[in-house]
Amino acid sequence: MKAHRLAELREFLMSRRARISPAEAGLPDGGARRRTPGLRREEVAVLAGVGISWYQWLEQGRDITVSPQVLDSVGRVLRLSSAERRHLYALAGLNPPPPEVDPDDKDMCAGLRRLIDAWMPNPAHIMDVHWNTVLYNDAAGTVLGMRPDVVQNCLLAFFTDPVYRARSCGWEQVAPQLVAQFRAACSECPDDEGFQQVVTQAKAVSREFTELWERRDIAPGGQIRKEMEHPLVGRLVLESTQLRVPARPDLVIVMHTPVPDATADTAAKLEWLASPEGRRGAMYPVAG
Repeated sequence: MKAHRLAELREFLMSRRARISPAEAGLPDGGARRRTPGLRREEVAVLAGVGISWYQWLEQGRDITVSPQVLDSVGRVLRLSSAERRHLYALAGLNPPPPEVDPDDKDMCAGLRRLIDAWMPNPAHIMDVHWNTVLYNDAAGTVLGMRPDVVQNCLLAFFTDPVYRARSCGWEQVAPQLVAQFRAACSECPDDEGFQQVVTQAKAVSREFTELWERRDIAPGGQIRKEMEHPLVGRLVLESTQLRVPARPDLVIVMHTPVPDATADTAAKLEWLASPEGRRGAMYPVAG
């Protein structure tokens, strides 16, 4: 497997080098003397500030020691995207850096809005890495009580929003899972001040959060079963699933799916809530 990885490293570096012209790198093109359109190995080495022989060995797929700093320099010269940079790390046998959002993918929110709107009549919302609300569909407002006048952080809202808490039948069972998932998200970025700010705020407003946080339980973001008592349609049984889009590692999509339950008939109730009659009923909400 190592031989295969190093062979892939060789081919990947050669292909990335071939696509960068000397002019793009700020070098003279060499005229007729240049046999290939891309950069030469020695040019990459000089621009990256590494030894020519060392870069030649790297591109030949030899089993040599590499550092993240040197790979970053090579990646900068070869103009690697975030995904390509992580790929280079993996091929070189290093732990890839945290994923980043490439500029070309910054405008994906319109497509993600269409995704969660198409999920109607089921609730869906999108969070950033700190669980701040980015987008939510109409069903998330009708069923989960998401609205502009509450704190726009899903963790804080879970512990402080009286509407959501009144509707949640298994709040005490869900709370430990939710806190463990948030701690897992924090562990991916241990030095991120944004996570620390959310934790500080949650501790200040909720003794229950503080007690759960001190357990130091860890759970990956996955699925949580939620049972809710809606003031218009009664009992709802939902399954909340966290999804990620590789191109937007800064976002988490949370989709809620009706769980088949003969006593709840959740799917039909969600359909009714999204109907004109249900929407008229939601205009006069009951506090619980």
